[in-house]
Amino acid sequence: MIEDKITEYPTAYDAIVIGTGISGGWAAKELCENGLKTLVLDRGRMVKHIEDYPTMHQDPWDLKHRGIKNPEDVKKQPKQNKSYILAPTSQHWFVDDFKHPYNEPKPFSWIRGYHVGGRSLMWARQSYRLSDLDFEANKKDGHGVDWPIRYKDISPWYDKVETFIGVSGQNLGLSQLPDGKLTKPMELNCVELDFQKKLKENFDDRLLTIGRTAHKTGDAVHEGRSNCQFRNRCVRGCPFGGYFSSNSSTLPAAERTGNMHLRPNSIAYEIVYDDKKGVALGVRIIDAETHEKIFFKASIIFSCASTIGSASILMQSKSERFPNGLGNDSGELGHNIMDHTTRSGASAKMDGFEDVYYKGQRPNGFYIPRFRNLDEKTKQKGFLRGYGYQGRASRTDWKSGMGELSFGADLKDSLMKPGQWQIGMTGFGECLPYHDNRIELNYDKLDDWGLPTVDFHVTFRENEFRIKEDIEQQAVAMLKAAGFKDVKGHNNESTPGIGIHEMGAARMGRDPKTSVLNKYNQIHAVPNVYVTDGSCMTSSACQNPSLTYMAITARAANYAAAEFKKNKKTS
Repeated sequence: MIEDKITEYPTAYDAIVIGTGISGGWAAKELCENGLKTLVLDRGRMVKHIEDYPTMHQDPWDLKHRGIKNPEDVKKQPKQNKSYILAPTSQHWFVDDFKHPYNEPKPFSWIRGYHVGGRSLMWARQSYRLSDLDFEANKKDGHGVDWPIRYKDISPWYDKVETFIGVSGQNLGLSQLPDGKLTKPMELNCVELDFQKKLKENFDDRLLTIGRTAHKTGDAVHEGRSNCQFRNRCVRGCPFGGYFSSNSSTLPAAERTGNMHLRPNSIAYEIVYDDKKGVALGVRIIDAETHEKIFFKASIIFSCASTIGSASILMQSKSERFPNGLGNDSGELGHNIMDHTTRSGASAKMDGFEDVYYKGQRPNGFYIPRFRNLDEKTKQKGFLRGYGYQGRASRTDWKSGMGELSFGADLKDSLMKPGQWQIGMTGFGECLPYHDNRIELNYDKLDDWGLPTVDFHVTFRENEFRIKEDIEQQAVAMLKAAGFKDVKGHNNESTPGIGIHEMGAARMGRDPKTSVLNKYNQIHAVPNVYVTDGSCMTSSACQNPSLTYMAITARAANYAAAEFKKNKKTS
């Protein structure tokens, strides 16, 4: 595609991993621990654990304007600022929207972080398993294609991932939310415990639990990490390694093997395919700083560049055999993009518990697992699939700290009294896989490296809108039944991308005619190329997906390593 001179790197690697986020870190760890000499590429700058977390210890008084967003910075990140976690203490992790443009024939909020570690530094860390309810959904209701795997195939890899990253939470014995290898749960506060009790008394089909989150708790030893300190400054980068990130966990594990070569500032744009040999030969990159083009050779390639990133690379990887993108025999590459619906739910106030407070800043909330469309009893006429809730209760701000309201001794006394209890909850709803929810490459609008930008053609449909309506209605009903006051529902607009769970675009499947990847995440027609980030997802379920990305990646990487060793012995 790019006609400039391309330098061929002299060393051939056993494997190349594109991306260092949630999936890329796991691919690097597993391949390196299996003895494969692995080149790990990231398009962004280097970020070293602890050393490169500039705001990790800053208090409000250390921040310019006490942490209020600078209007000039906001202008550079109009899309990124739609993320609830972007603040002056974290804005350095998010891209400049004008330096990294994309196009919106249909509205899409693409939240990105271009640096080593990717969004593993920025994620919300909620970690839930998918169940056979999710893996069988497409087959049962006819939307999308059937997953080529079931829960039993991925369960041991969930075990492995949870044990390594540390997931705190409670096992509940629910078929729709399988139990896991969980460590000591964080504690619900008094209002959340009361809500939990009232839910049980008023509903026989739903329950509340503490969230399952990738934070280290309990006595388990994780090299280089200590327990969560309850600072709730996670998005800044945790110097304690209290939460899981590639930077604190998988990349150091890969580095300890001596088999990893990490190369930041390396924009992968093409996987090179050999028409005669029928395999991929390696990856072409552009050095982000020098603009030099380099070709790296390898026997195995893992694309973990994020859903849109991986799909874009595959679509740019054209050859005589694959004129429409690498492995795109089915025509499904770039299609079937999903994201979770959000921004609907309810909030309320609570009278009572004025004499109770809580200690620390718990980096976690409560979770209400899916209770819709589980069986005939819970089947809904208005929509397919379901949703879960995430939320928290807390005490409101010390309003009397405002100078206009009091002064002198009264001010000092009132500053010691927290405000009223409040509670909020938001639903994450499943999005069905629609073929025409897609991206396209725009060769008329190139980026600073001469690469095509992305056009988004992704929308939510009637099923998603009805899920959002039910989320609001049921949130209001639950809070009212529990005795909360001033209950207010909300169902705000939620365009794709806002959930930051974009997935699909290179889906797994049983039939090469209708999918891009097989059950081990290999491209059907190019078996030495694996895609294990969110682009591989066949349906979205309603759970946060990162735990599944990690488990799928670990499974695929161990399979790839075994196949590599087997082929090496016979060659």
